[in-house]
Amino acid sequence: MMAAPAKWITSFWERFGCPEISNGRILSIEEKPKIPKSKYAVTGIYFYDASVFEKIGRAKPSWRNELEITDVNNMYLQENTLSHSFLDGWWTDAGTFESLVRATNLVVKTGANKIPGRGAPPRHVRAAE
Repeated sequence: MMAAPAKWITSFWERFGCPEISNGRILSIEEKPKIPKSKYAVTGIYFYDASVFEKIGRAKPSWRNELEITDVNNMYLQENTLSHSFLDGWWTDAGTFESLVRATNLVVKTGANKIPGRGAPPRHVRAAE
């Protein structure tokens, strides 16, 4: 089983995998589309089973000569073993230096995964060594 959270975005679709969604179901995922089939991005938070390694072995380099995780995600979709959820709260990409700075500033300002109305998540404290 594989999980692919999606988040509504308003720009920069050409930087993400974007799902085509109908009736709450992902029909396909397109890598870095010029014109997306939805305004959602696949966030890059994945949980894979052991079959992911076989799927990676079947992946072919893209036009950018890179293996695309979107191709692996679409293999799960074709097997009908892909699940997804829609993320609450904020999400931002951290794939460029500028977006990493933005993500860091958001965590400093709001706390990681803080969802309005729920407060900040509990902090984990390490036991003294």
